[in-house]
Amino acid sequence: MAVQEARQGTGRGSGPAVHEGGCTCGDCPHGAREGHRRAVAEFLAKREEFASGRGLPTAVAHSASASRQWVSDELTQSADLVAERSRADGEAWLGRLWRRTAVAVWAAVGVLLLVQALTAIGAGWTMARTAGLLAAALVGAALTAAGCLHRARGGVLAPVIGEDNRLSTSRAVAASWVLFMVYALLVLVGELAAASAHGTRDALIAGLDLARGVGVVTVVAMVCGIAVLVRRVVGVRVLGQRLQKVRAGRPRAADLLTDDSGRGSFPDTQYVVISAVALVFAVVRLARRPDQLPDLPWGLALLVLVSAATYLAGKYAEGGRPVVLSVVRAREAGDLDAPIRTGDDIEIRGACFVPPGAQGADRLSRMVVRIGTVHVHVPLVPVPGGFSNPTDTLLTVPVPADVEPGRVDVQVVTAAGVETNRVTIDVME
Repeated sequence: MAVQEARQGTGRGSGPAVHEGGCTCGDCPHGAREGHRRAVAEFLAKREEFASGRGLPTAVAHSASASRQWVSDELTQSADLVAERSRADGEAWLGRLWRRTAVAVWAAVGVLLLVQALTAIGAGWTMARTAGLLAAALVGAALTAAGCLHRARGGVLAPVIGEDNRLSTSRAVAASWVLFMVYALLVLVGELAAASAHGTRDALIAGLDLARGVGVVTVVAMVCGIAVLVRRVVGVRVLGQRLQKVRAGRPRAADLLTDDSGRGSFPDTQYVVISAVALVFAVVRLARRPDQLPDLPWGLALLVLVSAATYLAGKYAEGGRPVVLSVVRAREAGDLDAPIRTGDDIEIRGACFVPPGAQGADRLSRMVVRIGTVHVHVPLVPVPGGFSNPTDTLLTVPVPADVEPGRVDVQVVTAAGVETNRVTIDVME
């Protein structure tokens, strides 16, 4: 009752929004970014205010449990607004990205033209240079058309964006090798179409022999297989509740080198770096010998295969099911030791309660503890710079009066929807 009275006292009624030319509320596409920034700033200010003990209505200030519930509800509503603005900003950002990717593609074609023009000084212009430019133009046109068709999903980057709205490392590596092989084949096709002498045509066809391109073909087959296998592994582990995945606000370039929580990932980083080095070597080999597939040495190809195997093993090893290890009565300084009763706070100790990427308040507020047949939302307890509850290893929730005395099961449901094991406790009258 105190919480409801406090909410009525704050007078939080909102009328319909007024949209004008300079709208920054977030409902308009051109104002999504500014609306998101303002929502984040307001949320951070409110969290710091509550963390310092200010901003509580007098109706709930006298009760620790009522004030905690009121603060948690206020922060949850503010976090939901931030999440809504973040989704709008992410969709608007993806809608603008396809133009940037198209510009980047044609900028790369322009760089290739400049490099070929500079290297042709003294050496002369060759048919291989013309074939390379035409192949780059064809690839650029195809990428631009595909990006236009998928402009709502990030343009050219749409195929490498995973189901969790993050850039997929395995897909990005595989797409890079596939694009390179398509370009190399188009260069050979262009030279073959322009060749008039039988000997030249025979030499170009011989450049496609498997004996010369077996290394690069093996690498392309491996990275494409890894991309498909990783998607299968992640999907099976998520459905089996052995891996928790939370959707990101929008894809970022750092996703290629980090895990879902934004921390640097060794399997991802080494896979990207080694694949990039091998790809650069293959590009140089193609530039030196444009009349044949790049002959990737077996030593370098084997290194890429070992890197891919390490990346795949990392995908198998990451994550884990959340687990409840114990449930005890929360005790503050000066309290007497006693059994768990309705109205008491309990501490749930375990691991993996907060999935990677779910550190935001809107995700934390979705965590639920099932005590018997009663579902208790985990309250948000703000501290300067973050939250002291919930955490990845400890949750503190009250035992509602609706919980019947006796032996009841306690179970946690994370923000990713994964359920933990059940732990039985005794609730006294």
